[in-house]
Amino acid sequence: MRLIDIDLKPLVKNITKQNKMLSLTIILLIIYKTFMQSLRLTSQVFRKGAVITSSEEQPAINNRPIIGILSQEQSFYLQGKYPKENYTSYIAASYVKAIEASGARVVPILIGKNREYYRDLMSKINGVLFPGGATYFNQSNGYADAGQHIYEIAQEFNEADDYFPIFGTCLGFELLIILASGRREKENRIQCNSSLSRPLNFTNDFRDSKMFKNAPQDLVDLLAYYDITVNAHQFCIVDENLKNFNLNKDWRVTSYSNDDKGVQFIATIENKRYPFYGVQFHPEKNSFEWKQSKNYPHSSDAVRANRYFMDFFLNECRKSSHTFRNVDEENEYLIYNYEPKFTGKIGSQYEQCYFFEPRRHRHCTV
Repeated sequence: MRLIDIDLKPLVKNITKQNKMLSLTIILLIIYKTFMQSLRLTSQVFRKGAVITSSEEQPAINNRPIIGILSQEQSFYLQGKYPKENYTSYIAASYVKAIEASGARVVPILIGKNREYYRDLMSKINGVLFPGGATYFNQSNGYADAGQHIYEIAQEFNEADDYFPIFGTCLGFELLIILASGRREKENRIQCNSSLSRPLNFTNDFRDSKMFKNAPQDLVDLLAYYDITVNAHQFCIVDENLKNFNLNKDWRVTSYSNDDKGVQFIATIENKRYPFYGVQFHPEKNSFEWKQSKNYPHSSDAVRANRYFMDFFLNECRKSSHTFRNVDEENEYLIYNYEPKFTGKIGSQYEQCYFFEPRRHRHCTV
């Protein structure tokens, strides 16, 4: 490949004494521009086929993304409110609304399925959200088992240059780190007491991260100086959890917060190799959860700053080219097939919930 495909002789021949310096400058600029174009082409050739480590290497190509949200075991409280239906799992509607507000559609991912179910579904969607909640990680065929299938399959996809993001919120963030550590009887997290909205204490190098590299400075300032990230968790991840399992080589901490007793916990994190991200707080609650006793911050600044996280995640998901075979198959999976229930009016912390796979009780007859 010729770096410079320009005949410079006519240009040089016509140079006069008066404009000699100007003409030489123009020629040098032409040479420089052509050379840089060559370097970019060469760089693209060498990058092709490499394991994905930077979100910038994948152009946004999919403007019709569909995101899977992992369901979880029915809570004891809601199970008591719907005893007849005895639903297997649920998803808080605020997560669905948060994804939709950033420009995507949602497919529910059910628990208690075999690995092939998750692999097949993930081959059709463009990313997965692990939502927060209040379930245990040691229940068979539940949230954690399904999450492990998804995590491992997503690793396989990304290793094969098939870009596939995961985003974990609160419990979902903790699950990401526990899966990275390896599940065991003693879970790699500590107890926390966090029920207040807090600012983020950013690390010195947070601007080097994928998540915050291009974050507008005014949003960073809002997150750093105001109590606008909603915390509602009994467990958390601290630096020691990463150090104990040598996770620092694969995971980058970008901010911290403090719990109600002053314990510093990791608030935002990302994987250095894969497009896996986690936040300990709840960015969906500022816009879509309204339980008055919780006192969630609903100011325009709080809403705008927290919207950044789902917007970022969705831009990552747009780099996935997965798709359903046709519109009919797509329609069969979408969450529009389910109707959310107004659970806020019966005392739930969630305004609305989607419920899945009822196990209706059978009445015995003699």
